[in-house]
This record gives sequence, structure tokens and C-alpha cells, in this order.
Amino acid sequence: MAAKLRKGDRVIVLSGRDKGMEGEIQSVDPKAGKAVVEGVNMAIRHTRQSQTSQGGRIPKALPIDLSNLAVIDANGKPTRVGFRVDGDKKVRFAKTTGDVI
Repeated sequence: MAAKLRKGDRVIVLSGRDKGMEGEIQSVDPKAGKAVVEGVNMAIRHTRQSQTSQGGRIPKALPIDLSNLAVIDANGKPTRVGFRVDGDKKVRFAKTTGDVI
């Protein structure tokens, strides 16, 4: 099945601890149904000091389920994504406005 959410999309979190937060998708794992969103679902990872890096407490974005995300359309509102064929290309479009994403 084609991916409705892709790397680089601006999304909003619909539910969970970070509900209402916005960010850009950094990576998507379609097999697991998860995505990493910039600044959302952050956790602290402790790293040991080495000769090359200082170590300490490093914030890291963890994956969030795709069902908890919605694309932000041109008006800044959350929208669902649909597919349609324009000419000979299959394109994604915002269900609220009908605009191509």
C-alpha cells in the first residue's frame, strides 16, 4: 500500500503525551507503522564518554505510531490524505481542501 505520510511532511500529533505538537517527519518505517517526528516523543539517552564524544544525557526522538499523526494542510489544519490520479500520475491530496500535497 502506498504511504500516506512521507519524510518531510509537516504533521500534528492527534493523541498521546505530545498531543497538539507539530513537527516534520524525519523518517518513516512502513513495516512497523511508525515515524520519527522532529521534537515529538522525546526521550533522554545516556551515553558514556569516549575519546571522540563527550557523553552525557542526549535527547532523542523516538518513533510514534502513524495512526496518531495527521498531515497539516496549506491552511494549517490537520487533514486526512487521499490518493487520486491526475493525468498519468498518482498523487496525494488533502481531504479537507482537495489540494495536491
